[in-house]
Amino acid sequence: MWERGFSGRINLANHYRIHTDKKPFSCDVCNKKFSHKSSLITHNRIHINYKLFSCYVCHKCFSRRGDLNEHFRTHTNEKPYSCDLCHKHFSYKSSLKVHLRTHTNEKPYSCDVCNKGFLRKDDLKEHSRTHTNERPFSCDVCQKAFSRKSYLNKHLPTHTKEKPFSCDLCHKHFSLKSSLKAHFRTHTNEKPYSCDLCDKHFFYESSLKKHFRTHTNEKSYSCDVCNKSFYRKDTLKDHSRTHTNEKPYSCDVCQKTYSRKNYLNKHIRTHTNESPYSCDVCGKECIHRQDLAAHSRVHTGEKPFSCNVCHKDFSYKSSLIVHNRIHMNDKPFSCDVCHKYFYQKGALNQHLRTHTNEKPYSCDLCHKHFSYESNLKVHFRTHTNEKPYSCVVCNKSFSRKDTLKEHSRTHTNEKPFSSDICDRK
Repeated sequence: MWERGFSGRINLANHYRIHTDKKPFSCDVCNKKFSHKSSLITHNRIHINYKLFSCYVCHKCFSRRGDLNEHFRTHTNEKPYSCDLCHKHFSYKSSLKVHLRTHTNEKPYSCDVCNKGFLRKDDLKEHSRTHTNERPFSCDVCQKAFSRKSYLNKHLPTHTKEKPFSCDLCHKHFSLKSSLKAHFRTHTNEKPYSCDLCDKHFFYESSLKKHFRTHTNEKSYSCDVCNKSFYRKDTLKDHSRTHTNEKPYSCDVCQKTYSRKNYLNKHIRTHTNESPYSCDVCGKECIHRQDLAAHSRVHTGEKPFSCNVCHKDFSYKSSLIVHNRIHMNDKPFSCDVCHKYFYQKGALNQHLRTHTNEKPYSCDLCHKHFSYESNLKVHFRTHTNEKPYSCVVCNKSFSRKDTLKEHSRTHTNEKPFSSDICDRK
């Protein structure tokens, strides 16, 4: 057994309590017990809000010197604590302790109601409020209550609408100094909040907390209508509008309305002609980031979306969704004139032109008009003499795919059409 030496009997007695778990010093306010008197003295500062130790960089104050020393690492970016298994470094010993649980899959904090386990105590605390509906943070102005302090801080400026904090670079104004500080990171690209599990970095602490739920698979926000669960409250709010058909975001130019703000922001680019995303291969410009990602598959030939029934692959998820309707015979789009049904809304829109005789597609060479863009495309080949469809038997070429299909039957002697009267083919 390792024997440690002490300079005095009192020091030995204090140390001995580590082994006996004896805690003779008790807080008069909250009854919390401590092994050492010095720990009780430090603890008492919490109740009297006595913060003796101040950071000379940002002037934030702390009750304990150890807390100040740990805080100071946010300025120096020092990470003295290292994981023996994956060698990842951390600024705080507590962060390393939480991280180690990802290797052991230990979740020491368990919900008394649903038995769900959590890596961190504060995650359990926030989760518990989903059962109790507890909202301990209330607004002094309107008495509205919130489950998290960050939600209250975001709410408070709605009363004053005052934005006294301005960004020196882009002159954007903010209600809170912390919001300005967080915004400024978008200019410096500083992301001080990192995930202990995957090392992903974030501008905002709230973003980190939301991201962390993707690891714990915690979906605390549930829809009252369909019981679907979500990681984030704002995602639940957006989803709820699919039931109410509420569209609170309106375009100032054309008055078109949307259920989500990001849908409106994307739509606005159609008016400003802004295309911020461009393809590195062909230079094509896209309004939306996901449009660029989808377009890139034209060059790579990637088809990541596969049909579970016939295993046909698609470049776009929307194409797979439309394709699946063929197997289910689901035709959700109907014509108000003749009641014909269609798999796709675009197909219905094209069909409606047979009733209106609308021909919006015009040939630049002969000015002939067409109801469908595909017909214009085929027609244009009469000017270019392009014949992209070629017979594999006799190499004869055709301007249209269906014409090639009909021609191919002359080689196979296939006669798929029969007379209802005499059965002749």
